[in-house]
Amino acid sequence: MSATDQDHDIDEEADRHVSISELSPSAKLVYKVLEYEGSMTQEEIASESRLCSRTVRYALGKLDEHDLVASRVSLEDARKSKYWIDE
Repeated sequence: MSATDQDHDIDEEADRHVSISELSPSAKLVYKVLEYEGSMTQEEIASESRLCSRTVRYALGKLDEHDLVASRVSLEDARKSKYWIDE
């Protein structure tokens, strides 16, 4: 691995660990809802935050992209996923 490859890997890692303050308002709200309420489905987050499902899906995608949330298939309903703050 060359020095350039190592620099690229370091830049990529830094991009993933972005501060919450640098995210969109909807991503911040979704993060705070998960922080206060714990593990929730996308529907539950939408209901609690009063954001539309599409906005919640986008926010979760951004949070996941930066490794700030984790998810797994819901045990109650395998068609849904549960999301939580990844610490």
